Amino acid sequence: MIGFARTDTSIMAAWWWSVDRWSLAAIATLMGFGALLTLAASPAVAERIGYDSFHFVKRQMIYLVPAVCAILACSLMAPKGVRRIGVALFFASLILLIVALAVGPEINGARRWITAGSLSLQPSELMKPAFAVVVAWMMSAAKTEENFPGLSIAFALYGAILLLLVLQPDMGMAALISAMFFAQFFVAGMPLYWIGLAVGLAAGGVALAYAYLPHVTSRVDRFLDPASGDSYQVATGLEAFMNGGLLGRGPGEGTIKEVLPDAHSDFIFAVAGEELGLLACLLIVLLFAFVVVRGISRGLESQNLFVLLAVTGLITQFGLQALIHMASTLNLMPTKGMTLPFISYGGSSLIGISITMGMVLALTRKRIGLAGI
Repeated sequence: MIGFARTDTSIMAAWWWSVDRWSLAAIATLMGFGALLTLAASPAVAERIGYDSFHFVKRQMIYLVPAVCAILACSLMAPKGVRRIGVALFFASLILLIVALAVGPEINGARRWITAGSLSLQPSELMKPAFAVVVAWMMSAAKTEENFPGLSIAFALYGAILLLLVLQPDMGMAALISAMFFAQFFVAGMPLYWIGLAVGLAAGGVALAYAYLPHVTSRVDRFLDPASGDSYQVATGLEAFMNGGLLGRGPGEGTIKEVLPDAHSDFIFAVAGEELGLLACLLIVLLFAFVVVRGISRGLESQNLFVLLAVTGLITQFGLQALIHMASTLNLMPTKGMTLPFISYGGSSLIGISITMGMVLALTRKRIGLAGI
């Protein structure tokens, strides 16, 4: 345990006694699961595509350093600092999204990445926390400042980001951003008729995606009727859970990762099911649920609308991303290539989710007399 006395007035001591240490411990545990499962799942994937066995392991361990630094640096900030960083990151991510769409490499029919040598960046992963903070600022300002067009600005920014994501296309990220936006809008006092409109727009968006995007059509059809197409990954993932049973085969002892293409990323929860078993998977689910519930409860304690709305958006994206990953792996919804926060391999995802949770920790710190931004 960190040894800070109550009388210590240093920055780190103030941080330690004000930060939510239970959430911090849960996040650290999830990162531990991520390191273990990356070590278990990625060597087989690396060898299959011609890399050194520990290629992904070494890269992920390197990514962990800036990820931990991002959590610490963001959690040290005051709400004003979170807002400033959010705005700066938003505009940087917006530019990078446009660059990715214009000159990024096309991978599986989508332009979502910016590459430089062996390094790659997915700007939408950085956009998620930034967008949550900017929208929270606009919506809170609309409530507290007379005649400020915060809602109009928020909707304009939402439309711009949604358009860029659809053009990539990245329908999963578009759905995640939309859910986060309307969750914040609801908490900000959205009238009931707006809820109906949001549901209608979401249903219409799903219908249009199904009608005009072949990969969406294929995934939905295969979910409704596995015999209608290639359901290899989902079937193999479900087999992994059956093989693992209650306690699992043991770390490194699974076989599904040898044949599952995305065992280290989009289907890492299946590797957890086979090698660690049902009990460990339930623990992972409980850790995610704990972080979400803890974040919401701490956010509700704040008297500051910006803090409440920002925490709502940040926690919504964190929880939904985990839910989508686990549900698609278990065939409870159509498959969507989305990482499991802190656990799946991926530098952009890890850094983005670390910024997200660092901001949550910053905004939910216990501060006496916090009234303004």
